Amino acid sequence: MTFDRSVKIAPSILSADFANFGAEIQAVEAQGADWIHVDVMDGHFVPNITFGPTTCAAIRPHIKTVMDVHLMIAPVDPYIQAFADAGADFITAHVEAGPHIHRTLQAIRAAGARPGVALNPGTPASAVQELLDLVDLVCVMTVNPGFGGQSFIDMTDKVRTLRQMIGDRDIHIEIDGGVSPATAPMLVDAGADVLVAGSAVFKGGSVENPTPYGDNIRAIRASAQ
Repeated sequence: MTFDRSVKIAPSILSADFANFGAEIQAVEAQGADWIHVDVMDGHFVPNITFGPTTCAAIRPHIKTVMDVHLMIAPVDPYIQAFADAGADFITAHVEAGPHIHRTLQAIRAAGARPGVALNPGTPASAVQELLDLVDLVCVMTVNPGFGGQSFIDMTDKVRTLRQMIGDRDIHIEIDGGVSPATAPMLVDAGADVLVAGSAVFKGGSVENPTPYGDNIRAIRASAQ
């Protein structure tokens, strides 16, 4: 996987039809998705429960692009190997999820996945200053994690700060929450290159009628460029 800063659209399957994940993934990839974003929630770190490693392993054969697994769970470390074994390309842990994020990121890389670190809206960019040589991705939450379809919280200043901190390192800046054609331009202008979009991609379409997925993806990409 060669690194590049071109804009990548990563539909979140949190907004897909849970009874039809394989076909939904194939549909959004065929319609132009660059990555597939998997939101893992534990009902403890965030107030919702989604799915775990067995679901990731089940959908992995349907993903031809990148499987981007976002762990909104605490603790993280006991589950890293299981998600790596399930085929995650990226595994992102929250800086707020435990006291030893440095060790967590090392464990993700040791398990064979690319480490990412996520920041809640209330956490400053400086929280990852000492972690940048350990990660391949920084995820900036633009909603408080736990639910899809929430209103966007403007984090463009944080993105801009992170972009300066990252410098010439090969690190993606990912945005998760409230991404749409309205919010994408300022985020990309500030330095983001991976845009997670759930309802903004899946609205209006279905496996039987996937054209709206493509229209939605193209609309976000066009606005960002």
